Amino acid sequence: MTGARTAGAAAGVALGATAGAAVGADIARAMPGAVVGADIASAAPEAGPGARPGAQAAPEPPSRSVPVPLTALSGGTSGANALAPLVDTVMDALARGARRRGGPIASGRPGDVAATVSEVFGGPAAVTGAEALDRLTELLAHGSADPADAACAAHLHCPPLAIAVAADLAVSALNPSQDSWDQAPAATALETLLLRELAALVGYEPEQAAGVLTSGGTESNLMGLMLARDRVLGAASGRQVELAGVPGAGTERAPRPRILASAAAHFSVQRAAALLGLGEHAVLPVPVDQQLRMDPEALAAVLDGCAERGELPVAVVATAGTTDTGAIDPLRACAALAAEHGAWLHVDAAYGGGALLSDRLAPLLDGLGLADSVSLDWHKLGWQPAAAGVFLVRRSETYASLARRAVYLNPADDEEAGYPSLLGLSLRTTRRADAFKIAVTLRTLGREGLGRLVDACRELAVSGARAVAEHPRLELHSEPVLTAFLFRYLPEAPPDGARESAAAYGARCDAVNADLRRRLLREGSAVVGRTELPGEGPGRVRLKLTLLNPHTTTAEVERLLHAVVAAGRAEEEAR
Repeated sequence: MTGARTAGAAAGVALGATAGAAVGADIARAMPGAVVGADIASAAPEAGPGARPGAQAAPEPPSRSVPVPLTALSGGTSGANALAPLVDTVMDALARGARRRGGPIASGRPGDVAATVSEVFGGPAAVTGAEALDRLTELLAHGSADPADAACAAHLHCPPLAIAVAADLAVSALNPSQDSWDQAPAATALETLLLRELAALVGYEPEQAAGVLTSGGTESNLMGLMLARDRVLGAASGRQVELAGVPGAGTERAPRPRILASAAAHFSVQRAAALLGLGEHAVLPVPVDQQLRMDPEALAAVLDGCAERGELPVAVVATAGTTDTGAIDPLRACAALAAEHGAWLHVDAAYGGGALLSDRLAPLLDGLGLADSVSLDWHKLGWQPAAAGVFLVRRSETYASLARRAVYLNPADDEEAGYPSLLGLSLRTTRRADAFKIAVTLRTLGREGLGRLVDACRELAVSGARAVAEHPRLELHSEPVLTAFLFRYLPEAPPDGARESAAAYGARCDAVNADLRRRLLREGSAVVGRTELPGEGPGRVRLKLTLLNPHTTTAEVERLLHAVVAAGRAEEEAR
């Protein structure tokens, strides 16, 4: 480890003679013991014959065993050699931290974690200098919830594929930004090609569709509802909403805008409505069935109610894969009703979009290609490191209100000359090349290979739900649609002769299930999700397993469920 740390401290950068010497001296003063090149200026040779005007000849890559300064860069011809020993340091620290953790999450309470972080990062003896990367990486690994552990199954928080992480390292090292072609030539072309492939997977005509990589479902949902607002509300009010703003509600030319989403839709729908100036109250919840799917008859009734009140249904948001149960709304029915009322249909398939990779599960998303816009998240059922969100529209012309021209990024004459820009496709300016890791993963495993991973997780969920249904102290809410299911621990009934109302028992169930989950966290033995069913009153708390590790075994899922039961019994005994 000492050798790796010394080499890791020895990353270098070519600097000018005066500046380089000054920086080297500053580092030596600030970080006693740090390895700093004796003659930094020598790393910047003069331009040789035939060099481009203003360019310096590329220095020879230093040997990985040659000490170089801590101010090294990860790019250029010598960047890989500067980065390699640091990667070795990170790998070693990750392994040590995981061994110290010894499970899905470190044992203890939130205050214990905060105290440990403060000691290493902010206390009087905080780590500094060359050891910071090593010590802080070990701290991060020790204090992280590890989705690769079979007992870490609470959230849509996937264990990323090693191939995707390796690809992401390349992006971090090169640091291309997708807001102009001259910052990311290859990445611009690659994102364009990847999005065409994903558009076809969704069911769009690739040449007519458009899209962009996003930070995730929240950003994608915001974009879908922004375009819906601009198109539908703009047409109704006769103004360009993106330029003139949202017209006053309740006027003859500006009926009150409404967004319709199921009661189980993601909270980002309300957040988007607030950001778009429509207000959270513009979102009308549509009732759901027992499986938390939007009820199409209820959707029709809410839409009819909008018409009767003179309100404008701007968008219908259907969900393909709810966060809690993976429920998929009836997409074809939603599309028909949205079209009938002139509303935009946005489908939040951040979770369920992964079903497109599986031949067995893809039919669940029948009708997805009818949506005006779609959200996908490859950092869920795609096994990518976050962020790997995707936003797609069926028709590229509907993107018009997002178009932007910045003379320093995408001047018109550049585009006329064949230099494309992605600036007008995103809400962000500086943007990572997140398409790269997805592209590498697709070409490495293919849809078929990724589909096998999806199917493996689905089979785990089915077997886990079956184990819950067969256990006398556990109650299954509903069969899994994708890779998640809800259940709860059932406390002992009161002794014979004792009386307890259904409401009192429901409240006791809620308290025990909430407490047993926190007990598992304190012990560091499991990370289990917690949610509540729609409705009012006690008895709605449920535990959740979201199974996204295709290497987990059915036996490991059963052990996790036994741990839940043991924690539940311990909580009952402690009362």
